[in-house]
Amino acid sequence: MPDSKINSMLMKLPDETGKGDVMAATSVLQQRANEIRNNSINWQSYLQSQMIGDDDYRFITEFLSSDGGKRDSLLQDQRTQCAKTFLSLLEHISKDQTVQYILTIMDDMLQEDMNRVEIIREYAKKKRENVWSPFLNLLNRPDSFIQNMTSRIIAKLACWSRDPMEGSDLTFYLTWLKDQLQTPGNEYVQTTARCLQMMLRDEKYRLVFAGMEGVSVLANILSGRINFQIQYQLSFCLWVMTFSPQLVEQMNKHKIIPILGDILNDSVKDKVTRIILAVFRNMIEKPEDAAMVKENCVAMVQAKVLKQLSILQQHKFDDEDIMADIEFLTEKLQASIQDLSSFDEYSTEIKSGRLEWSPVHKSERFWRENAARLTEKNYELLKMLVHLLETSRDTLVLAVASYDIGEFVRHYPRGKSIIEQLGGKQMVMQLLAHEDPNVRYEALLAVQKLMVHNWFVKIKKAIILKSIEKPFKLS
Repeated sequence: MPDSKINSMLMKLPDETGKGDVMAATSVLQQRANEIRNNSINWQSYLQSQMIGDDDYRFITEFLSSDGGKRDSLLQDQRTQCAKTFLSLLEHISKDQTVQYILTIMDDMLQEDMNRVEIIREYAKKKRENVWSPFLNLLNRPDSFIQNMTSRIIAKLACWSRDPMEGSDLTFYLTWLKDQLQTPGNEYVQTTARCLQMMLRDEKYRLVFAGMEGVSVLANILSGRINFQIQYQLSFCLWVMTFSPQLVEQMNKHKIIPILGDILNDSVKDKVTRIILAVFRNMIEKPEDAAMVKENCVAMVQAKVLKQLSILQQHKFDDEDIMADIEFLTEKLQASIQDLSSFDEYSTEIKSGRLEWSPVHKSERFWRENAARLTEKNYELLKMLVHLLETSRDTLVLAVASYDIGEFVRHYPRGKSIIEQLGGKQMVMQLLAHEDPNVRYEALLAVQKLMVHNWFVKIKKAIILKSIEKPFKLS
């Protein structure tokens, strides 16, 4: 499908997850907005205190007393006054309760008809003002509801307007969203995720988000303990990002496949299952690099996706897309197993960061045939092993990585010097004092192999030198 058609399709996706969805029912922002709509604002007092002008007073009171077709006519006839009034109220009124109300009815106005974003854009353009500044400034207000309702409005303006958000304004907003996702105990996290879902449907926005380590943030959150609604929303964000093939490689670096594989294995919600399967399908269909496709297939097999697909095939899903994705993924993953070499399996396991005692580790033949391949691409796999020794807290990973370091040294002539240069020897030595006995044992074996290899090289050199020094005798 051409990029233009993909972008058009993504932009037409619904902004909410569907009628009756739990998000609409339980969103803290929506619950609070329902309360705020019932507030009564004394606009007359604002007029008398000269905080608002006569024209703003007339428009806001008429706007609030109208509905349906009457409101459409009002907004059509008084487009400029509409934008002026809302922006003026936000600028001149500081009381939190009133600002909350203004933002809520403004968001409602845009939600009723997405074309109304042009009312705000046209006014800013006419006045030669930055359409984003009034709203971005509100993101700094201490009131969380004001921040998050403003964020909804910004997302609508950015996604529905003819003029996209750009430059420092876009960077500021996406950074704000990213920070809000990572804020502990953020009660409005569903709203943050919803705004991000909207933004990332646009390729321009998702490329900028990815450039600011956005994929890493999504991976970290998804690997933690979060509820199924956030799992769905952030997986949706990853799904739309997979429509940009260049971003799939970033997902591999941040172990997205094993993370989503874990969620899939534990998922009890169809919508979570559906969106993860869609992510996996795109990670096979979208990349043009055959090697990347193969790597993704192997990573899915190692994440036990094929096993889960077999279980899912026994279920009866009303959603035809789920069944189609299950069949597609099953076919592709089974085909990848047919062509899977032991080194492919090993390489993908190292890159996943989830080492276990799979058969390749203890295979003498594997190390004899493949030890040299660990030096390829500027020691890429060896560097990953050393990095795991340095950063992992998983005792199984540390034990297996230590074993692999020892086997590499044992089977590769210059193994010891390479491992020392990469800092692997120091990491293994430190694990000799690890609290886990299995880690200590494997670290000790690795150290012994490092030392034995050292003596073996010295003895071999001595034998060669001695043979050279021995006088040549005629028979």
